[in-house]
Amino acid sequence: MSQFLPETPSKNAKLGIGIDYGTSNSAAAIFDGEKIHLVKLEHDSEIMPSATHVDKDYKIVTGQEAIEYYIEGNVGRTVELSAEILGEHRTGTGQIGDRGLPEEASTEKVYGQSFIDSGQKGRLFRGIKRLLGNSTGTRLIVFDRPFRLVALITPLLARIKRAVVASAYQNFNIEYPLKHACIGHPVNFEGKRETRNTIALDLLSEAYNYAEFSQQTYYPEPIAAAISYLFHHPRATEQTMLAVDFGGGTLDLCILRKKSNDFSVVATHGVGLGGDHIDQAMFRRLIFPLLGKGERWLRTGEDRAIETSFPFEEYEELLLNWTISYILNQNKYTTPLMQRIDYDDIASIKFRRLYDLIKNNYSYLVFQYLKNIKALLSSNESARLDIPELDIDIIVTKDEFESCISELLAGFRSAVLELLSKAHFKPDEIELVIRTGGSSLIPAFKNILEDLFPAKVIEHDPFTSVAAGLAIADFKDLGNLRTN
Repeated sequence: MSQFLPETPSKNAKLGIGIDYGTSNSAAAIFDGEKIHLVKLEHDSEIMPSATHVDKDYKIVTGQEAIEYYIEGNVGRTVELSAEILGEHRTGTGQIGDRGLPEEASTEKVYGQSFIDSGQKGRLFRGIKRLLGNSTGTRLIVFDRPFRLVALITPLLARIKRAVVASAYQNFNIEYPLKHACIGHPVNFEGKRETRNTIALDLLSEAYNYAEFSQQTYYPEPIAAAISYLFHHPRATEQTMLAVDFGGGTLDLCILRKKSNDFSVVATHGVGLGGDHIDQAMFRRLIFPLLGKGERWLRTGEDRAIETSFPFEEYEELLLNWTISYILNQNKYTTPLMQRIDYDDIASIKFRRLYDLIKNNYSYLVFQYLKNIKALLSSNESARLDIPELDIDIIVTKDEFESCISELLAGFRSAVLELLSKAHFKPDEIELVIRTGGSSLIPAFKNILEDLFPAKVIEHDPFTSVAAGLAIADFKDLGNLRTN
């Protein structure tokens, strides 16, 4: 049970600080006991993209600036990979020479499995939060130097820390160091069930320490969103509530009971389902067929021509993970494409698109177009997907979009029902549903909630509710809540 209603702060009352480091975006808030102050993380916004850019000199920039650096230096750039040379060796010709010794062929270089993009100016990292629960030893190679995940997160958190300190001084004339914060986390990180949350929270704690947040408390993000709602609606009646936080990487749920000035947590649940998964599903269904998926090709065999399906599946995962799609610039990927393009039929146009996407590093750009159309389809029955760089111009209807994500819609509904089962609740026993997070704005997901809980669903601050609730929890000393 925790008291959450506002109270009049004393003159020297501490400030509550909440930080929502998200998969796609981050936010921070300060609570003074009476009012929530959102911290401006970008020069024109309280919302900052969770992005880190590292250039060849290992200079790091974060947020929107990181994305702009990446776009300026990479999109449209022709990628040429060279293989790392490990050494040389000589091979025999298979013939015996005049002196009875095997003849030697010319020297051949031995190449390793590491491919170098010599023209790459910088690496952009987004969605690092999704990797936290998988392994304590995960390292990402950046220009031949291994980076721990903590090293890529810390600059983002340090930037948030500077913004929080500046806001505290501007709004409250506070100059002393602010070391404390309530930190949000999903109910369940991605990874092995037994270890994912412990590993991820340990890594987050290390990163926050480096950012000089040494006094840390942790709070599940859907509970924080519910606290934010309850603060804004202090006269809400006693009721059983469901909070649905649907963001970029995870779907997080909790059931709470509100009673007088207190609330209690009944049950929580979380799955790896979010905006990133939606974008990848759209890429598969809308873009892959325009790049050659499902097409056939004709190759010359020893005694006859052989017609088979083009091995598009070898390209799929690298296309869907734009940060490493430059690896497709290898002969084993580009040579079959050129052969298929030379076949010169109607389908060769599709493979030319795929070739152009690979050589010009357009994967990130395509995902941005998909994010834009996803937003448009939240308020329109159809939208135009125009990607001039790849000569793609199609109309996508809301029905087509929902067909693209049908499996994710089923997973969303299943997760809600699983939480109800875990808490031994029927849908009609839930009296209020709070919907938050960027992905919760998609009508198809809203409709599932409306179907299960008719006339009970409300939207609450999709991008800032978690940060606000964390700040309140920090001010109220609601304590650590680490879900398992």
